[in-house]
Amino acid sequence: MFPKLDPILHSELRLAVMSLLAGVDSADFTYLKKQTGATSGNLSVQIDKLTTAGYISVEKGFKGKMPCTTCMITPAGLAAFNEYVEALKAYLK
Repeated sequence: MFPKLDPILHSELRLAVMSLLAGVDSADFTYLKKQTGATSGNLSVQIDKLTTAGYISVEKGFKGKMPCTTCMITPAGLAAFNEYVEALKAYLK
């Protein structure tokens, strides 16, 4: 029997965001937008879903006079991401 895939992570854009955040301490919104090719609105919605799930944390601040949104993966998010990757591996065997 195949393991259940986390529906929060089973979205192309949310999975891309989590993949990017799993490899860094933090990433700003502009970086995530550039790397994923997402629109600002869509990325914003997906970040909100990941935040609500407790998978990432978001800090809002300023770089000079420009607003800056920084995202970080949480320990729960990293655990969920690793479980998702392991579940996918089971599908590939």
